[in-house]
Amino acid sequence: MRLVADANVLLSAVTGGRARLVLARADLADVVTTVAALDEVNEYAEPLARKLRLPLGTVLLAVATLPVTVVDRDEYAASLREAGRRIGQRDPDDIDTFALALHLHAPVWSNDRDFEGAGVEWYTTARLLKTLELGHG
Repeated sequence: MRLVADANVLLSAVTGGRARLVLARADLADVVTTVAALDEVNEYAEPLARKLRLPLGTVLLAVATLPVTVVDRDEYAASLREAGRRIGQRDPDDIDTFALALHLHAPVWSNDRDFEGAGVEWYTTARLLKTLELGHG
């Protein structure tokens, strides 16, 4: 199953949240994301390091080693206008993630309700864990 990950699930994985269970199973899920989503994760690295009382380098390393494929904007640029039309009013920061999902005909993986009812399949981490039968353990 190919999934387009939003920044919030990547942040969850970095902080040891349940999203890491999905990312740990590359045999079950091929996870891709956008440069914009990864930039958003990196924006939170410093406050996250303070909150977790970790060196910034440790958090940046955790982000850099996330098992996701980052897709260049050029690859899904043709879908940006449609993505903006569908969800731009909800959260402009989600347009790139949604455009990539449209381009790949793949579900979005996000705990953000902005994707609900937008016209692509949408998984929260809880739903994904249940679907992939990873919720036990």
